Amino acid sequence: MNFTSEQRLDGDVLEREFTLGEIPGVLWTPVSVSAPVPLILLGHPGGLGKMHPRLKARAQGTVAEGYAAATIELPGAGDRPRLAAVDEARADLQRAVKAGEPVTEDVIQRLVLPLVDQAVPEWQTTVDALLALPGIDGPVGIAGGVTAVGVRLAVVEPRVAAALLFAGSYVPRSTFDEARRITIPLHVLLQWDDEGNDRQQALDLFDAFGSKEKTLHANMGGHTGVPQFEGEPANRFFARHLK
Repeated sequence: MNFTSEQRLDGDVLEREFTLGEIPGVLWTPVSVSAPVPLILLGHPGGLGKMHPRLKARAQGTVAEGYAAATIELPGAGDRPRLAAVDEARADLQRAVKAGEPVTEDVIQRLVLPLVDQAVPEWQTTVDALLALPGIDGPVGIAGGVTAVGVRLAVVEPRVAAALLFAGSYVPRSTFDEARRITIPLHVLLQWDDEGNDRQQALDLFDAFGSKEKTLHANMGGHTGVPQFEGEPANRFFARHLK
């Protein structure tokens, strides 16, 4: 892990950009800690530069609650090499949505599965490097991002103890099979009027999760309209399972 920049933010938060091989990322930590803090992985839909203001705001709130926060760029997004097959599938999806046609399973698989297959091992490598740093310790939580990536990571990564998932992205049918294998506590956010989300699919996925503790919070509004008050129950959720 090579740190490439460092700045101190309001709230005594240290923001450090890094590269891990070809993977760019950002780490936010308390400026000073008396004991190692748990780690929360901040997911996003890709385009780390564009997403940085929102991620920084989320990270500052996360660090204020007593955690370290980190994110990495998705494969094929931002300045990373493009994934031609994924770009083609994304264009097919956008054409279908614009025409008011159903998005086929073939398109969803071609769009999502390559990202999952590459991103999850990259997240695991990142966790290896982050937990080796002074001041950061397990357990690890997941907060947001591409739903199918979060589901796969929750299944295969034993250091992940809890996950907050946003039900706002397409998922292939294979993700439902993986969802049944999840046993960690889950907190799921659903925007009821999300213009780009299949609401029934999101509800079916929630039903499929195998966790004994799983909570669904649904709010009216579009994709980016998650109410600010949802931060309080999310904080309580992570406090129960990461501290």
